[in-house]
Amino acid sequence: MTRFRASAGFTEQWKHFDFDVADGIATITLTRPEQLGALTFDVYADLRDLIAELPHRGDARVLVITGTGRGFCSGGDVVEIIGALQSMQPGDLLEFTRMTGSVVRALRELPLPVIAAVNGVAAGAGAVIALASDLRLLARSARFAFLFTKVGLSGADMGSAYLLPRVIGFGRATELLLLGDTVDADRALEIGLATAVVDDVSLPEAALTMARRLAGGPALAYSTTKLLLTRELDIGLSGSLELDAMTQALLMGCHDHGEFHRAWSERRAPVWEGR
Repeated sequence: MTRFRASAGFTEQWKHFDFDVADGIATITLTRPEQLGALTFDVYADLRDLIAELPHRGDARVLVITGTGRGFCSGGDVVEIIGALQSMQPGDLLEFTRMTGSVVRALRELPLPVIAAVNGVAAGAGAVIALASDLRLLARSARFAFLFTKVGLSGADMGSAYLLPRVIGFGRATELLLLGDTVDADRALEIGLATAVVDDVSLPEAALTMARRLAGGPALAYSTTKLLLTRELDIGLSGSLELDAMTQALLMGCHDHGEFHRAWSERRAPVWEGR
């Protein structure tokens, strides 16, 4: 656990999804399979709070997000969210939409690699949660749908208009966000939206294998790589080069880089400590 922790304690139990940490791998499992993992107000709030809390716990080096049954996450629950929004005042609506965006911000600023293990439909907000992850492993049954325009809303929701062009290119992102069409796993792999596609039965093991690789690797190197990828999206080449130079100079003096050299000299595998 980080030493920079004040009086607030960690949350002992999360009521609106399953959460566990084992061997450095934190796993969020979106439940409610009968609703294809649809989100409620409470799920959004708990996701925001857990992801913000996670780096302070000190027991996780990677986060896996997955679903249950036939759905990774089908977006906002039609009854519990979309229906309720009809009677809200503009101020409350803005508070809600800012909360949804805070989940994406938390995922992108989390100093841990995030793997989305997409086991079925990822629609609306579910598609954006997978998009905001660092790696997306898809079951063959998985499919994406950025369907915001199909419910009469802007396709630019929860940062999708910022992130999607940077992942698959402006033209393809325009197509997906305007039309809201469904993208199957093979098409997602073709356009760069998927890291890999595996058989449905193989998805849990594939996600675990990748998570173990990240959890057992040089955590500080992974963390800084992710954070610089996020920060350097919005700066020019000169600023990017300077940020890279300062970061590398700092990491060259850290334990893991020295451990690499010691291991190389001794003809053994490095023992990474993430510092």
